[in-house]
Amino acid sequence: MFPNTHFAKASKYWYQGKIYDWSEAVIHPMVHALHYGTSVFEGIRAYATDRGPAVFRLTEHIDRLLVSAEVCRMDHAYGRDEIIDIVKLVMRENAMQSAYIRPLLFYSYGNLGLYPKFCPVDLLVGTWEWGAYLGDKAEKGVSVCIIPQRRVHRSQLDMRAKLGGVYVQSTICGIDARKAGFDEAVFLNMEGRVAEGPGENIILVKDGVFHTNDGTESILEGITRTSILKILGDLGHKTRIASFTIEDLVTADEVFFTGTAVEVTPVVKITDTSTPGAPAREFTIGDGTPGPRTLEVSRVYKEVVTGKRPEYAEWLTYIDG
Repeated sequence: MFPNTHFAKASKYWYQGKIYDWSEAVIHPMVHALHYGTSVFEGIRAYATDRGPAVFRLTEHIDRLLVSAEVCRMDHAYGRDEIIDIVKLVMRENAMQSAYIRPLLFYSYGNLGLYPKFCPVDLLVGTWEWGAYLGDKAEKGVSVCIIPQRRVHRSQLDMRAKLGGVYVQSTICGIDARKAGFDEAVFLNMEGRVAEGPGENIILVKDGVFHTNDGTESILEGITRTSILKILGDLGHKTRIASFTIEDLVTADEVFFTGTAVEVTPVVKITDTSTPGAPAREFTIGDGTPGPRTLEVSRVYKEVVTGKRPEYAEWLTYIDG
């Protein structure tokens, strides 16, 4: 039996055509993905709106899931519309108004050679209630450290894909950052420029311009990031997509993370520990509190995802609509 202690309000999940009780386990311990990380996934959020629960950019997330499956050489039987319907079903089964949604495609039980010759690709969809990813500090701003480990490079893997095994690097570095007293880590890329967080994109503000990087810098171009760039343009703000350095980051007027889990989370303190053996350099962003532009972005984003901005209605998929 598996309690839902850390999966608030989760009561059901979907696996291979059937709804199961959350506490029921049906996957064999010798599935290929458990041993080699051969899975692809999405993190998606649903929000409470005046019309009932709505999933933010569900179509785009499922499209990316299918791209990830192609990158992982998965031969599976699921189409976009079918997975969307499954997500809606799981939301209804759990009777949630707001939720975090996790679809997972993975090489299942068959053989344990690196080549999954006899392993079918299975689909699982679960959902639960999840608050601020970085905890209570998220609204007040978080502290991060720039770590010495470099982000996986785009020459090694297709960075469009959310590959389960790649996130081992994110897990290790996230653990190390928290053990060192920080809320999150920041990766540099192989070229020594700023890449991203373990599960977040980074946007900085300098002299009124919102600056972020793209896939050429070995990042996953997040759906939240893309959405916020569109929102910023509609609000009349200037944006710039280009590489940026540590010095660009630590001298910014404002810095914030974006991502499905973190949404918009201000970064107020940065410690540079990227050079082994060198003294750590500590920096405060602005006055050490979330800046006005970050707060504006956060406010508008929340209005968008909760259906209060009709101009972005196409980004919402209503569970009962």
